[in-house]
Amino acid sequence: MDFSAITVLCIGDVMLDRFFYGDMERISPEAPVPVLLMGQKREMPGGAGNVASNVVSLGGHAVLIGLAGADEAGETLRKSLRSRPRVSDCLVTTGQRPTICKTRFIASHQQVIRADEESRLPLQAEEAEALCRAFDAQSDRVHVVILSDYGKGVCDERVIRHVIAACRARGIAVFADPKNPDFRHYLGATCITPNAKELAAASGMATGEDAQAEAAARKVMARAEASAILATRSEKGMMLVSSDGSVVSVPARAREVFDVSGAGDTVIATMALAFGAGLEMKDAMRIANAAAGVVVGKLGTATADISEVTDELEAQDASVEEAQLLTRFQALAQVQRWKARGLKVGFTNGCFDILHPGHVALLAEARRACDRLVVGLNEDESVSRLKGPSRPVNMLASRAAVMAAIRYVDAVVGFGEDTPLELIRELMPDVLVKGADYRPDQVVGADLVLAAGGRLVLADLRPGHSTTATIARIAERD
Repeated sequence: MDFSAITVLCIGDVMLDRFFYGDMERISPEAPVPVLLMGQKREMPGGAGNVASNVVSLGGHAVLIGLAGADEAGETLRKSLRSRPRVSDCLVTTGQRPTICKTRFIASHQQVIRADEESRLPLQAEEAEALCRAFDAQSDRVHVVILSDYGKGVCDERVIRHVIAACRARGIAVFADPKNPDFRHYLGATCITPNAKELAAASGMATGEDAQAEAAARKVMARAEASAILATRSEKGMMLVSSDGSVVSVPARAREVFDVSGAGDTVIATMALAFGAGLEMKDAMRIANAAAGVVVGKLGTATADISEVTDELEAQDASVEEAQLLTRFQALAQVQRWKARGLKVGFTNGCFDILHPGHVALLAEARRACDRLVVGLNEDESVSRLKGPSRPVNMLASRAAVMAAIRYVDAVVGFGEDTPLELIRELMPDVLVKGADYRPDQVVGADLVLAAGGRLVLADLRPGHSTTATIARIAERD
């Protein structure tokens, strides 16, 4: 995964996060409260600023727009932003309110108390105008926009309407992290990312069960005229409900949780980056789920870097019991990990409807030509188009389970097209393998692989074996 070419504009409530770490050794003689012996102090951008920090930690570029007061906390916030070279500080200085500052006191890895400094003054007209001007000045250079609403004033209706209208006119996706329980506040956003509590409040419905969460998501999605709702459900993982009728869920991996501070920021930053890089929403969700798993294992407002997310994805893949058939995204991630280790990746494909010794011989020769072998299986509809309405005999899941059990095969992935050209283009194997009954110019994707420096192997076929012939013999005996 490489997000270095993606720029995300983060607009919302920016704040300064302060963490004071110390030890509690006694109770105060003045009142029945513990005494915290102060030690280390950390200061970093919070709120929408933490979203921007997650974007750059994952390898992208961030443009940050929000309000900062003309005060010491504001100067500290700007200084912290200057230390992040891929963050463009486009904060608007206001004299109407102080910089939002959250100070957390921590002892023995536990937060003891939090002190907030902020104004509850509604967003003023001149502040809204300045925020819209700052957005307009930067919108032409970004690939995706995040609305980070912490309910502190910046995500006022005037600002949101302006941002979403401008993005829709330019074809820019907008991801909204909501605070307002009326999701019409984010009307027209591409994807809204509530947690379970926010989804329940916005829909007025229960969200504990999968069917309930899906129904609630569909209700608020229609109300907000959004393309998708990504519901983060704590230990139940994530659910993505899309306007095309699809619903996809990913489980959370069991792990020790130290702090959920900023996990929502990590999710929306990762979603926006991955979607901006061209991944489908469901694949972006899987990366976001892994990134969230990384940050909840850290103390304080944390970020995840791309290597940590890659490791978490690999661990999640390893923990899935039904791993015989990879998604295209999982296959790509696995191929990239193998290549990063210097391994040569091979690819072959077919219907493999009824596996016979000829197939096994082909797979064995393919595996000898590489370090890791990926097999592409035609999905069921594709097999029917190629072989006729009576095929396949075995459905995709069954064919994948058998294929994954072959010792020469390291990964199995399906494709719905009649040829594997797009899959080959995505995976870009080092070695492409087909049977010797093909000429080089007949092998789909050979030109791509050879142009990239790879090689083509035409494997010898074992005569006397054919799926079609096998089916015919079975039919004769019946």
